[in-house]
Amino acid sequence: MKELCHLLKIQALKTSVYHPQTDGLVERFNRTLKGMLRKVVNREGKDWDMLLPYLLFAIREIPQSSTRFSPFELLYGRHPRGLLDILRETWEEQGVTGTNPIQYVVGIRERMARVIPLVRQHMERAQETQSHIYNQKATARQFSQGDRVMILVPTAESKLLAHWQGPYEVLEQTGPVNYRIRQPDRRKKEQIYHVNLLKPWQDREACVSQTGHAQSGPQAPEPGVAISPELTPCQVEEVNRMVERNRDVFSPVPGRTHDVFHDIVTEPGVAIRLKPYRIPEAKREAVRLEVKKMLELGVIEPSQ
Repeated sequence: MKELCHLLKIQALKTSVYHPQTDGLVERFNRTLKGMLRKVVNREGKDWDMLLPYLLFAIREIPQSSTRFSPFELLYGRHPRGLLDILRETWEEQGVTGTNPIQYVVGIRERMARVIPLVRQHMERAQETQSHIYNQKATARQFSQGDRVMILVPTAESKLLAHWQGPYEVLEQTGPVNYRIRQPDRRKKEQIYHVNLLKPWQDREACVSQTGHAQSGPQAPEPGVAISPELTPCQVEEVNRMVERNRDVFSPVPGRTHDVFHDIVTEPGVAIRLKPYRIPEAKREAVRLEVKKMLELGVIEPSQ
């Protein structure tokens, strides 16, 4: 592959894992193709592979918004002759004008010489527009060698679900937005990640109280509030005073605030109808008990 890229003067770029925006063109094309398949596939959905040649030809003969030219025209240097073109030529009894190979090649070279500068100009303009839109909401982040970070990667149970894992160590910055991360507990010990998948690791303070069974230690402040056994007696007493000052926050009974009100503004005269969230069968009983408990405590109320 390296030799092929060298012969064709192709500059190969490596992309970072779990970041589809790095392959924006490919991912956007896949989205377009899937949308077209949904429109034309039959109800059973078993003939999608038979429709691919026709859908791909439709994509290749349509001018793109970025280049202003169709992919077919950029590859072959001429307009494609689709079914409608052939029908029109047959209806109008037009003959296909033939040219010798030399004239054909010269004509393509002249046309491509005119088209390529226009394509580059249109591409640069489209990329500047996309970059401007993206940068309006983007936040620059920078990490240094030795920093500890969390990584947003898919879980082992499902590739469609991702959560923050770590902390891991930053080895080096390999590019403007890519970092090499050391991850000793994963199959690949070192991996390059995009900065969008990283966030700084915040060390938990030692005096953080946890919800759970009370640990054996001096002066347990409140049932349900556990104190780390690694704290010193002085720190334990400080946590006890903090819990005592905020006893309403650490209460085992949830409450509700009357200081803040929130309105959900909808369009006048429009009924909002949404299907309820689906709950796994194994969790329905727990959800039912929790809802019943909140109703009894007055945290929520029935709604119609």
